[in-house]
Formats: sequence, C-alpha cells, structure tokens
Amino acid sequence: MAKKICIYGAGAIGGHLAARLIATGGHDVSIIARGAHLAAIRDNGIFLRAGDDVIGGRPHLATDDPTALPEQDIVLVTLKAPSLPEIAKPLARLLGARGIATFLMNGIPWWWNFGAGCDEPLPLLDPEGALWREVGGHRALGGVVNSSNQVIAPGVILNTGGNRWMIGEPDGSPSARANAVVDLLSRTGLNAKVSKDIRGDIWRKIFVNISSNPFAALTRLPSRDAAEVHGLDEIAIKAIDEAMTVAAAMGRDLRSEIDPEKIVRPAGGRSAGRSSMLQDVDAGRALEVDGIVGQVREFGRVRGVPTPVLDVVLPLLRGLDRSLRMTRDNANGASSGALP
Repeated sequence: MAKKICIYGAGAIGGHLAARLIATGGHDVSIIARGAHLAAIRDNGIFLRAGDDVIGGRPHLATDDPTALPEQDIVLVTLKAPSLPEIAKPLARLLGARGIATFLMNGIPWWWNFGAGCDEPLPLLDPEGALWREVGGHRALGGVVNSSNQVIAPGVILNTGGNRWMIGEPDGSPSARANAVVDLLSRTGLNAKVSKDIRGDIWRKIFVNISSNPFAALTRLPSRDAAEVHGLDEIAIKAIDEAMTVAAAMGRDLRSEIDPEKIVRPAGGRSAGRSSMLQDVDAGRALEVDGIVGQVREFGRVRGVPTPVLDVVLPLLRGLDRSLRMTRDNANGASSGALP
C-alpha cells in the first residue's frame, strides 16, 4: 500500500534517502528543502551518485512550506540538531495522529530522556521544550547513519562510502513501526537494521564524531590532512576516552568493545573526505556543537566525570559557530551581528 513519506531537510543524508526512495517508487515521496537546492529539485529532481550509479527522479512535491503537505505516514527528519526546535509545530502537524517521525542525525538526540527515568527535555538541545511538548518522545524513532555523503551541486548528492542505517525505539523495545521504517529503507538498497539498543548505537557513532568533526571544523582540514598534524591524534583519542567514560557513567560501558586508537588511526588510513561539520563550516551553516560535544560534556558534569579536553573544545566550537552565524547575518544585511 502506497504511503505518504516526507523527507524533512534534503541535504546530504536527506537527499540520499530521497533519491533512493524516489528511484524505488511505490510511494508519494515529498521533500522539504530550501534555496537553490529546492529550486533544482523542483526543476530537475534529486539524484544520488554512488560509484558508477546515478539514481533519483522527481518527488511527489518539493516545497519549503510544510503546511503545503497533508499529514504523512512517515517523516524522515534529517535536519541537524540546531534547526529542530523551530520545526516542532509544523512537524507535529505533519505527523497528525498516527505518523512516524524518525530522526536521522548526529549526536545526542533531543528525545534522549524519554523513557529514561528523567521525563523532561534537554535544555541544550530543546531550549524551550518545543520538541518535547509538540512532538513528544512517544512519536520519535531514533536513527544512526553510517554513510558519508555530500551535496556536490543543487539537487545532486555524492555518496563516498558507508551504507549502514540503524533504526530503533528509544526504549529498545521491538515495534511494528521500527520494522516498517527498516523495511522501507531496505527496499531502496540500504543496509538498514532494527537496533535493539539505539542509545548504545548513538554512543558508538558519537565516539567517531567527537574525534573527527570538532577538529576538522576547527582546523578546516579533511581527515587525512588532519592526521598529519602532530599531536592532534592524541587529543582526539583523549576526547573519545572522555566520551566513553561519560557513557559508562550513564549505563553504557563500551570501553571493552571499542579501541579509540583504531577509530582515530584506522588500519587503512583516514579518508580524504570532508566531515559533516567541516562541510557546515564551508557552507557557513550552524554547527552541531551541543549534539556532538556540549551535551556529552553536560552529562559528564552532572555525573562528576572530568572532561578536560571537551572543556576546551566546546567553547572553541561555540566561538566558531558564533563567528559563522555573524558572518551569515552580515551577509543577509543584519546590522547588529547578534545571534538569532
């Protein structure tokens, strides 16, 4: 039976999904995007380049106005954490009474406390509690994406490696809706699986992100070039150690499973790709500071776990994020340069 599916934010990850879903067919796939990317999708469609293959096509509807869409069966949210609070109400309307919201993003998600014995929003990620109030953790599925993608031109996504997508309930329970999303993604050729411990899988991805994204953003170097900077690897390894200690204090002790040195110094060497946070710096976009670093540090502070490396990295990233926002505001004609 055909479903109404919305990709909310068709950047690198969202565009990858949209192209595969459209190419597979059988459903009404709509896209919420903006700017030149949206214009290209409306004119030509959206396409994914993966190796020698190019797939994609035209969506059912492409718009920058969520109210132009009817209620959806599945909404795949691929916006980054800083953009989520402002879409709380339009997302809730899209979900209606029975829609499924799957959040495919880096870092600690806004719904983290749902069902975890602390039923209140995380102020760093949901400052006014809009997502908690309007969407609610009960309507959220978690997602972890291990796939490298980049928007190389408006309407064109390049996949440079990785194809592992984990979907799971916040409480780790089996569910028909998680199975439905995994089945949908699997039919497009993605390696999608149901996670029995989505929080554990999120931590595993954070260990990778926290050792690469912040340092790529601050140095503006791709991973392979950053690896040649003396001492940077040691700092990245310490950042993973701190995050793993925080995770252990929160009930996910993965230290016997994960070797930080193998993450930072993989056997095959680092890729020449540009991390997602470096791509955001290149484009002058807001950075996922609190999802990847800030909330991990806050978890550590509350539990008395020292995080000396993250204590330094976090304000540097926040300063970089502020600089990018001020530059963007000035380019848009803002006179004060104040943060939005």
